[in-house]
Amino acid sequence: MTPLDRLRDLCIIAHIDHGKSTLADRMLELCGAVSARDMRAQYLDSMDLERERGITIKLQSVRLDWNGHVLNLIDTPGHVDFGYEVSRSLAACEGAVLLVDAAQGIEAQTLANCYLALENNLEIVAVMNKIDLPAADPDRCAAEIEQVLGIPATEILRISAKTGEGVPELLDAIIDRIPPPVGERAAPLQALIFDSHFDQYRGVVSSVRVINGELHSGARLRFLQASVTHDADEIGVRNPVLTPVDALGPGEVGYLIAGIKDVGEARAGETVTDHGRRGEPLSGYREPKPMVFCGIYPIDGDDYPLLRESLEKLRLNDSSFTFEPETSGALGFGFRCGFLGLLHMEIVRERLEREFNLSLIATAPSVEYRVTTTAGVVEVVDNPSDLPPAVEIDHLEEPYLTSTILTPSTYTGTIMDLCQSRRGEMVRMEYLSPERLELVYRLPLAEVVTDFFDQLKSRSQGYASLDYEPAGYAPADLVKVDVLLNAVTVDAFSSVVHRDKAYDYGRRMTEKLRELIPRQMYDVPIQAAIGGRIIARETVKAKRKDVLAKCYGGDITRKRKLLEKQKEGKKRMKNIGRVEVPQEAFVSALQLGD
Repeated sequence: MTPLDRLRDLCIIAHIDHGKSTLADRMLELCGAVSARDMRAQYLDSMDLERERGITIKLQSVRLDWNGHVLNLIDTPGHVDFGYEVSRSLAACEGAVLLVDAAQGIEAQTLANCYLALENNLEIVAVMNKIDLPAADPDRCAAEIEQVLGIPATEILRISAKTGEGVPELLDAIIDRIPPPVGERAAPLQALIFDSHFDQYRGVVSSVRVINGELHSGARLRFLQASVTHDADEIGVRNPVLTPVDALGPGEVGYLIAGIKDVGEARAGETVTDHGRRGEPLSGYREPKPMVFCGIYPIDGDDYPLLRESLEKLRLNDSSFTFEPETSGALGFGFRCGFLGLLHMEIVRERLEREFNLSLIATAPSVEYRVTTTAGVVEVVDNPSDLPPAVEIDHLEEPYLTSTILTPSTYTGTIMDLCQSRRGEMVRMEYLSPERLELVYRLPLAEVVTDFFDQLKSRSQGYASLDYEPAGYAPADLVKVDVLLNAVTVDAFSSVVHRDKAYDYGRRMTEKLRELIPRQMYDVPIQAAIGGRIIARETVKAKRKDVLAKCYGGDITRKRKLLEKQKEGKKRMKNIGRVEVPQEAFVSALQLGD
């Protein structure tokens, strides 16, 4: 076990693409944790998905040795949708390395993560990265950090994570500036689980930070919130390879395997203590609130039990999404899932398909509405098909966000135009420097979840950055648009939109479905309706068999009789016919927002 004064627990926080994972690579190399032969770029990003997209999705911890000190380092994600991972990491640290790109300066997530670290009373070591770039302007960037975050420019370190320049000095600064952890070795055991994942062969593998006491291999442990006991089969540290040890002392970070099969027993935020002791549970984490909802259904109905099991295992590794069973007339049995944002939704769906070998359909994303009925009852609805009939609704409220956008001042006009077209109200506008600007808008969440981020990036040539936080509910003029096929409502296509955009949405949806639905033996009307009023219609024309092929010449009445008979048959078929919508049509139509 390492003496407390020789320990440092820290994480790396920054905006997306400012070089967190690359800096972690250089630290691993300098501290000799990974040999040159085994080294690869973004070493800690272990998921295929992370490597393909070039982003960090999961926090990763590693133990490093530097100048006789032990550094427990956590590499965190940068995207706003994974802010929950960052807040969990901060609870296991005493300090944070705040990374800023010397070419781009402060971005939205830099601010958000910095304030998050200050809330947790962490010591912040400000670092400017990418000083080797031709476009880097470290002096302007340092002045910006000093003005916005109040960190003196003289204390800001300058490094290049790519070349390794300045990284040894950063490691020394971490030892000098970040305080060692505090904890009582003789006190009852208190350890915080800050992350877990499910291993097919060993059960649940949990990342733990020991706060007080000692965690010994083979000890009988009690999980306070789940009220269960387990034996510690193996404890160890990540070097970054899992290395078993006999014990972990206060302030140390490692992993715990206790043969847990039930994923609900070792959630993030759980407190572990000795079996015989009834210690106080640690404060844990506040539950994240999902903001975007969608239905996830297996393409093959027989995969429903597998989907349930897969969601439970994935929720252990990512406790920021929620799920509950639901059924749809069009898609069968599935789950209503809640996510922190659109990227989060995409990642969870892709992980389910890859890691658990499932084929899935996701319905269009929606948000949580508050409905006040004429009887004065307030209901919370996250699925458009659950909305009460229009005559029973007194008014609808939708969630709003306070969105902070940082952008070069050249793009101010186009970004303000985008926010106003999405029903945004400006809160304030502030210049951080003559070239950079902070815009704060109050925007409806429903307008942000579709393609707002893509539009923002394309209008600012990739330079603008976005951060947002919930800002309560407000009444809005919203209507539910239903899609009817052959006069039958298809619940999977229902959507809640603003009244001004309802006609446009209905027209686009019917036109798209007309191309996607195969022709039947009779005309199929595709209609978009608000309540009982049809606002758009398209028709899939019927296939027509040539019943007159065998009539060569002869009396016209014979031909007429055959055509009338065909017409009768089509009419009867239409009455009992059910339009089968192919899965591809669902998938394509639900990507309408793209």
